[in-house]
Amino acid sequence: MPPSTELEVCGLTKRYSPQVSVGPISFEVQEGEFFSLLGPSGCGKTTTLRCIAGFEELTEGSINLHGERIDGKPPHRRDVGLVFQNYALFPHLTVFDNVAFGLRLRRLGKAEIADRVGRVLQIVDLPGMAARFPAQLSGGQQQRVAIARSLVLEPRILMFDEPLSNLDLKLRIQMREELRNLQRRLGKTSIYVTHDQTEALVLSDHIAVLSHGRIEQIGTPAEIYERPASAFVAEFIGSSNMLRGRIIERGEAGTIVETATGLRLHCSPEREGEIETAEVSILLRPERIHVGPPGGSAAPGQNCVSAQIADITYLGEDLHLSLDLAGGERLRASVKNSNAARGWAPRQSVELLVDAADLRLLSR
Repeated sequence: MPPSTELEVCGLTKRYSPQVSVGPISFEVQEGEFFSLLGPSGCGKTTTLRCIAGFEELTEGSINLHGERIDGKPPHRRDVGLVFQNYALFPHLTVFDNVAFGLRLRRLGKAEIADRVGRVLQIVDLPGMAARFPAQLSGGQQQRVAIARSLVLEPRILMFDEPLSNLDLKLRIQMREELRNLQRRLGKTSIYVTHDQTEALVLSDHIAVLSHGRIEQIGTPAEIYERPASAFVAEFIGSSNMLRGRIIERGEAGTIVETATGLRLHCSPEREGEIETAEVSILLRPERIHVGPPGGSAAPGQNCVSAQIADITYLGEDLHLSLDLAGGERLRASVKNSNAARGWAPRQSVELLVDAADLRLLSR
């Protein structure tokens, strides 16, 4: 049985002034899905989350939760839980009392509160921590308490506002894995706000990429990365090489584009999409560039381009190469740190092989 629509956001608009607004924004989140709102600071993702939670009033639009309109309800009646960026724990309360706080506001009995708090502390892997205070916990443990405090209320949707941004890199990686595993185990519909593209790619079933208060694209992580709908999405998600070019030939065998410096590249027809204009941006991901010694030959469906290594950045298992083309363009390539790659040096001539299927054309 296919999942049903849990949340439907229709034309959400929040206007602060004639110059500052978010929306209109529309999207759907399916039951049990992990859905991320991704974008740079100030793009409207947190405002969108706060509108869903009821902390901001809509200027226009509607929000429906499981078929029921909720945008007119106060926050405590919307059946959503929100985990804040700073955890928002009460420092003078124990872990138990922090988690139980919302249940006591609902006037539940002591036995039921103890049972529900105990169960949720087991779920977030904090057994034996009930009597501790927030100051006695690590950053990761404090985050688990914040998640437990939302989970114990049994909301239909769990929402996160940049919950990992205050953690160091190693703990952030660990916690995003724990968060994804927890969401999958519980099957809880989740909406996650982040500016971190890696977090969104790792955690999400679907991602909405926002820019300047509008949605640029909605898709799976693979769709967003492999088939970006705009130059903004292409450059915001992952590393990218972007060249300006012009379509000079279209046919069943593919599309030929020419850059301003005269470099001609062959693109597969299925990667062209419905581009109608001749002026395009050419997207090439650094990991899709094959770097080798001069004198090689291109296989059918490959582009062969001469280049010179300008710089090499050592990143342990990977090497990042800056490559100068004859016409003056500079490309970045990401290659594995193999024995052959360790022999490369700046000013060395190399040959680049690029599959036609790895070039993505975008309107500009």
